[in-house]
Amino acid sequence: MPLLAIALAAAACGTTDTASLQGASETSTEPKLTTPTVPVRSSLPNFVGMGLQSAQDEAQATGFKYLDSHDSSGRGRLQVLDRNWKVCFQSPPANSKAEFDATVDFGVVKLEETCPVNDGNESVVRSDHRMPTLIGLSLQVARDALPGNSSISAKDVSGQGRSIWVESNWQVCAQDPPSGTPLAGQPVYLEVVKFDEVCL
Repeated sequence: MPLLAIALAAAACGTTDTASLQGASETSTEPKLTTPTVPVRSSLPNFVGMGLQSAQDEAQATGFKYLDSHDSSGRGRLQVLDRNWKVCFQSPPANSKAEFDATVDFGVVKLEETCPVNDGNESVVRSDHRMPTLIGLSLQVARDALPGNSSISAKDVSGQGRSIWVESNWQVCAQDPPSGTPLAGQPVYLEVVKFDEVCL
């Protein structure tokens, strides 16, 4: 009889221990994963008046990694050496709220040039059906405004017969076909001079 009592007691103890372990397992909690939020900066620094390279360095130092720039003169020039350009416009504007993953775009001109009153980055509306107005634009911007398969002839009409190497240095004085003409694959003829010269 004592042996039976001991066996029953041992069995009861085993059941109690197992239940306790199961209860502890069920009540244990795993740490919850939280989704990181994109930090928001209360205000964007003012980069206007800075050199382009300095503006880019400061923007990156304050957390803005996505940067772009464009020629505010409207000539479509590339910023090959950032230290030769200065900031005239910025987007988003200074003191506006911006997320750190936003793209900061700098409107620039060369160091020796005066900032224009308005940013000249407004792109010409490209149309594959009608001839856009190209007079006054740089040859580079004019070419970009035409369909990619257009045949374009550009001629220096200063009387000097110069070859055209850097198209952003030349402005369109005349065009054929005229603005609004339906485009049907016909060649485009442009008369150009350099930007520091007067159209004849």
